[in-house]
Amino acid sequence: MKKKSGKPLKAKKSGKSPQNQLRERILIFFQLHSTKKFTAFQIAKKLKVKDLRFLLEQLDTLVEKKQLKHSANQKYAALSSAASKANSKTSSKIYSGYVDMARAGFAYIICQDEIHDVYVNQKHLNGAEDGDLVKVELLPGRRIKPDGKIIEIISRSRSQLIGVVRFYNHRAIAFAQAGKKLIEVLVHIPRNIPVEEFDRVVIAITKYKEKSRDLLEGNVIRNLGKETSNDIEMQSILVDKGFPLDWSEALLTAAEKISPDINLHSYRKDFRQVTTFTIDPFDAKDFDDALSVQKNKLGQWEIGVHIADVSHYVEEHSALDKEALRRGNSVYLVDRVLPMLPEKLSNHLCSLRPKEDKYTFSVVFTLDQQFKIINHWIGKTLIHSDHRFTYEDVQEILDGKEGPFKSELTLLNTLAMHIRKERMAHGSIDFDSVEVKFKLDAQGNPLELLIKERKPAHMLIEEFMLLANKYVALFIAQKNKEKPIPFVYRIHDKPDPGKLEELGHFALEMGLKLDFSSPKKIAQSINKISEASLKNEAFKILQPLAIRSMAKAEYSPHNIGHYGLAFPYYSHFTSPIRRYADLLVHRLLYANLETSYRADSDVLHRQCLHISNQERKAMEAERASTRYFQVVFLKDRVGELFDGRIIGMNERGFYIELEGSHCEGFLPINQLDDDIEIHKSRFKASSSYIRKAWKIGDKLKVKLAAADLDQKELLLSII
Repeated sequence: MKKKSGKPLKAKKSGKSPQNQLRERILIFFQLHSTKKFTAFQIAKKLKVKDLRFLLEQLDTLVEKKQLKHSANQKYAALSSAASKANSKTSSKIYSGYVDMARAGFAYIICQDEIHDVYVNQKHLNGAEDGDLVKVELLPGRRIKPDGKIIEIISRSRSQLIGVVRFYNHRAIAFAQAGKKLIEVLVHIPRNIPVEEFDRVVIAITKYKEKSRDLLEGNVIRNLGKETSNDIEMQSILVDKGFPLDWSEALLTAAEKISPDINLHSYRKDFRQVTTFTIDPFDAKDFDDALSVQKNKLGQWEIGVHIADVSHYVEEHSALDKEALRRGNSVYLVDRVLPMLPEKLSNHLCSLRPKEDKYTFSVVFTLDQQFKIINHWIGKTLIHSDHRFTYEDVQEILDGKEGPFKSELTLLNTLAMHIRKERMAHGSIDFDSVEVKFKLDAQGNPLELLIKERKPAHMLIEEFMLLANKYVALFIAQKNKEKPIPFVYRIHDKPDPGKLEELGHFALEMGLKLDFSSPKKIAQSINKISEASLKNEAFKILQPLAIRSMAKAEYSPHNIGHYGLAFPYYSHFTSPIRRYADLLVHRLLYANLETSYRADSDVLHRQCLHISNQERKAMEAERASTRYFQVVFLKDRVGELFDGRIIGMNERGFYIELEGSHCEGFLPINQLDDDIEIHKSRFKASSSYIRKAWKIGDKLKVKLAAADLDQKELLLSII
């Protein structure tokens, strides 16, 4: 609205506060775009709002007033009629998701759909346990956050538990850890497995809860005894996360029956005469990928990325396939690997071992003299690996040492650095986080804690795997733009604007100015943190904080691109021995090479939800394994003093990284003061009573007070 002079009215003349004015503009904007979803960044750009925090406050107010909705991937949208029905008394919305159980007994259902996590009261769990895949129905009423009840348990997360047996009134009860809760299981003990009180046993669940007061029931299938050991603790971690410890005889027999014969079929290109090799960790046994190098008749370089053709051996819907899907991925603990496929497949038939003919699925790139990709080919192949390299072998050759295929490795490294430079220029983020590994003795006890180094040899493989994954996804996406082919994409959403803003303020306090005004600026700023860390170790603390501000990558048939890599299309194609997602991708890709094949979208969505959840559980198991071995590594040093740095905090206390060992300890908040307030960002804390403040990155002198193997925790006290 304007005056006759044509000058816009000033805000104070309108009689509305700035908050109301902005909220009105937002609602008008969504009336014009009622079918679309926008992030806060996009809304700020469209409405030309410079103060992002002010905008977020108004958006949240509109969400609370039920005038907008806010999805789990941080996007805002108009409140559709469907969403209104979800809150009405006459109709409700049903979602699928995984149970995340709290210690207090209630749960949140983690959904992949456009919805917040759904709160479920204990009385509405209907027998569901932590990690189960369920259907949840939203309860009627107008709430800021959705509230629901479980109406169906689609699949159980655990078929086994490990518990300690006690006897009560001639009944055997096992107390087992299931996620964050300690639960009771009524156990039946077979005559051939003698069990005494306080023995730790493996239980096969035979009856699940129907009501919250019911007991689980199960059969004892193995007695682990009273003594604890590293081996038993690792088994406990795997069982707690729902991963089976053993393979059934039927599955092992099925794997043994698979023919090892190799033949050149008409649908495969023969690459056996092309220089080919693998590059893997020194202790790897399952070799997923190989690289080939050759010049074509035009003098152009052809670089092949060859991936184990697991789909040739694992028939869809077979018992082996169903078990691989159930596991979802291999699990890598400190001292062992729990494979997704039986060893006959993972380490022998499928593994691209040297001096053996192997079936592969390949992406072959043709590059000109300027290293520009001018062509690529995707198809099934037959290869023969000439050599098996470790990363250390390759790095020594890149550093100047003589070795086999030196010219090919040098060329690949040059190409990889060129591809990497281009990727970073387009806004890709370099997530460079510290990883620890242990050197173990013959008995499996930690002798030394090492930091995994990421050198050019690692980045060489990384770049070619990223390239293959990108081109596979691009091929499917471009095949039918009008009606996209159902596929498994690896997606990564935009970061949380509020978390980025807090990170920016914290970094500025440390003397590092970051710019999060656009997606490209965000990538540049996070990469700036990595660069600054090389010059000043103090900035290293910002790297994990930046990662925490990011969304988590997941699998989905609905592509939104991969924000962290700055790829509009991305998938996982390069590790089918250890990831079921890649096996799915291989099947869908092959079915669409010559024709069009449309998988059932609902089935694909359910599979993506499951393998994303299995990936999360595998990561939790790996972290628990690392924490346990850290405690074992330092348990003989209780009472010693350490220099530490605060790397995290919550209402319970501070997480401290101990210098030298890189182990993580916990400092309870009551060791510092009873009146400490944690800032909502969890980057800093303060005490008004003793007038002291702490922030992430601060150094403290601490004492190792206890090494708790049961809780996998190093407890610290302050000096």
